[in-house]
Amino acid sequence: MNIKKIMIIAFSIIAAIILGIIIFINTPRFGKHPAGTRLSRIEKSPNYKSGQFQNLSPTPMLTEGVNYGKVLMDFFFSAKPKEPQSVLPSLKTNLKALEPSENVVVWMGHSSYFMQLDGKKILVDPVLSGYASPFSFNIKAYDGSDVYTTDDIPEIDYLFITHDHWDHLDYETVLKLKPKIKKVIGGLGVGAHFERWGFDKSVIMEEDWFKPLYLDEGFIAHVAPARHFSGRGFKRNHTLWASFALFTPATKIYIGGDSGYDKHFAEIGERYGPFDLAVLENGQYDSKWKYIHMIPNEPLKAATDLRAQALLPVHSGKFTLANHDWDEPLSKISATPQDSPIRIITPMIGEKVNLQDSLQQFTKWWETVK
Repeated sequence: MNIKKIMIIAFSIIAAIILGIIIFINTPRFGKHPAGTRLSRIEKSPNYKSGQFQNLSPTPMLTEGVNYGKVLMDFFFSAKPKEPQSVLPSLKTNLKALEPSENVVVWMGHSSYFMQLDGKKILVDPVLSGYASPFSFNIKAYDGSDVYTTDDIPEIDYLFITHDHWDHLDYETVLKLKPKIKKVIGGLGVGAHFERWGFDKSVIMEEDWFKPLYLDEGFIAHVAPARHFSGRGFKRNHTLWASFALFTPATKIYIGGDSGYDKHFAEIGERYGPFDLAVLENGQYDSKWKYIHMIPNEPLKAATDLRAQALLPVHSGKFTLANHDWDEPLSKISATPQDSPIRIITPMIGEKVNLQDSLQQFTKWWETVK
């Protein structure tokens, strides 16, 4: 075979691979970038500059002195993080059998959780497919962490999406829940994904940071900043990542999403606090990307800034997305001194947290897992 034929074959293979990638990233699971009137609205946001949303503070993806070569070297050659070798314990609450008067939170692993507040049923960042990736064989859930399926979910009054990363916005889960969802709430641009997935425009509510969304009588979701980024494909920051200060007739909850530590927590606490409960990320951290995820001790600092009475740490316990042991986030946050004014809540997956019982106790369940 001559050189010309070899080159033709090589170029054909490369072209086929590129075409395959283009076709794949245009499948529905990747959602859609904002366009038309949605994009026109985005372009008027003070948080949108140079064709992208921006954080309030300069936020490099990697810490100073770190490059992607270092990240890849550590990924391939450092000791692999410990993952659970046995089935995770759980206490599966029947979400359809709750009394209407109960105010509860039920953590489903990672950053997915259900809340019933003053009669309204709320779901945050549900990922119930068993994986957190475009590929079903990649970033698999730990055994025992996926005790809930979409069949277990009742009708949802408010679905909150903090941002569109795969471990927070799961195409398979959202599609199956579609008939049960009454309202979708997110930052600017997130609705473009849902419209591509067949959701009616009338159920989608999007807003910019420090803007309110009036949901129902007595229920307000104040969209607030986070220090992170967004994107489901090659393009980043075309949708707005967010947190939420949720006010109900009887309680105030901070829905944190993903965020590095910064001054925005204190500003949110000043504007909207104090909070009865702050749900904050606590996991998938690394000193190499400390600006976009909180490292140990920072979730408690953030909860203090927010003026929260209690802290529910999430973003762990289901997927391995960073180079720390699976149980390290829970072990470290549970080591908080007992005289801390902020109560640390560490339920098992599926365990009902009664927001009206400040004396409810939780075990260090992760210590029983091999």
